[in-house]
Amino acid sequence: MTLTKADLINQVHTSNPNLNKAQAREAVETILRIIKSSLENGEDVLLSGFGKFNVKDKSNRKGRNPQTGESLMLDARRVVTFKPSGKLRSRLNKK
Repeated sequence: MTLTKADLINQVHTSNPNLNKAQAREAVETILRIIKSSLENGEDVLLSGFGKFNVKDKSNRKGRNPQTGESLMLDARRVVTFKPSGKLRSRLNKK
């Protein structure tokens, strides 16, 4: 099962009886907006007990068109990576 933004909003709403649905939506949207903005600015996002999101720069690299076999150069790009915290990693691997 995939956890969607709507699922997150519902969980925030049900776990906080003082918030109405619109307030829960705004809270989730605000957190996601802050995370996106930080990553766009090249800043790492560390959520203690959960993990760390960071932006890595990938350089140009050689690639191949799978249909034609033709070689080509892929442009440099930035990617977001996630490294889970030790606590999360151990909970995931708990048997």
